[in-house]
Amino acid sequence: MGNHSHGGPNEPGTVATAGQDNPEQFRDPGLPPHRPRLADTDPVAEKRAERQVSLLFIVSILGTLLFFVSYFVIGHTTSIADLRLQNMLLGLGTAFAMLGIGVGIVHWTKTLMPDHEWVQERHEITKEEDRAEAAQMVNDILDESGIKRRPLIRNTLIGAMALAPIPAIFMFRDLDTSKLSANEMVDRLRYTMWDKDVRLVRDPSGLPIKASDVQIGSAFHVIPEGLNEMHEGKLNEKAKAVVLLMRLDPSKMQISPGRENWHVNGIVAYSKICTHVGCPVALYEQQTHHLLCPCHQSTFDLTQECKVIFGPAGHALPQLPITIDPDGFLVAQSDFQSPVGPSYWERGEL
Repeated sequence: MGNHSHGGPNEPGTVATAGQDNPEQFRDPGLPPHRPRLADTDPVAEKRAERQVSLLFIVSILGTLLFFVSYFVIGHTTSIADLRLQNMLLGLGTAFAMLGIGVGIVHWTKTLMPDHEWVQERHEITKEEDRAEAAQMVNDILDESGIKRRPLIRNTLIGAMALAPIPAIFMFRDLDTSKLSANEMVDRLRYTMWDKDVRLVRDPSGLPIKASDVQIGSAFHVIPEGLNEMHEGKLNEKAKAVVLLMRLDPSKMQISPGRENWHVNGIVAYSKICTHVGCPVALYEQQTHHLLCPCHQSTFDLTQECKVIFGPAGHALPQLPITIDPDGFLVAQSDFQSPVGPSYWERGEL
């Protein structure tokens, strides 16, 4: 292989090496000349930029206050419309709180902080003089940022940074279960409003259901009687107790020992809450007798006691034992015999 570095200046492949006195050698162009910004030369523009940065920090503070208002005021209601409004305001409040700080700091950096470039060789800090020099550098940075001589920016930034983490504290506080006993924790996870002789009623009308109302191939969204009259904790109870009621040919049902009397002439009731992550199972394929979860496509076979036949769900949907009362209305025999909702490590029969 030839040595291309020995070619002539007019020959292709000529390479200039370090130390050669070659007019064609590339030289270090250095840093480009500094171009002052408008705020560097115009005091009015500088003041305007300072007010803009402070305004962005104030937007962050207002976003945090919006979060507080929606969390503490609207959060005490139970209607779906109010919950939707609360979720929207919580999201907007958090977004403005974080966005105001982020955009404000970026705008501050681009318009007011020094933007000239320099190259400084760094070395290991070992001597006391070097430590003093490092401390002086930090002070220089603070001086150049202008935070000392710009009280409006400083104060609004401190306010925004102090308030921004507080919403997270209140949200994580809701996860605190230290005041609950072990039995209360188990009750929250395992038990619902269903109990002996509680009627099955339509959701959301609350009308009771007779066995004669349920035809083969039909499906009803069901809640326990009395749920609609609740004022506190209604949505939490509904999230655990909602049921799908269906009827199929008893000859197609594969019934486990001990569950022979859990249905009424092919009328069966199963939890509507998917055992994967708790999405509502609301799609019923009449011909295949399959229940589908729209979130992650878990599929349950109604003829096999809602056994999982596809998807990430961990186990079958819990079955609600039902019977009929003397008036012909469908009622529960008891609560679910296994916990509803997503799987967890201490799951088991009740």
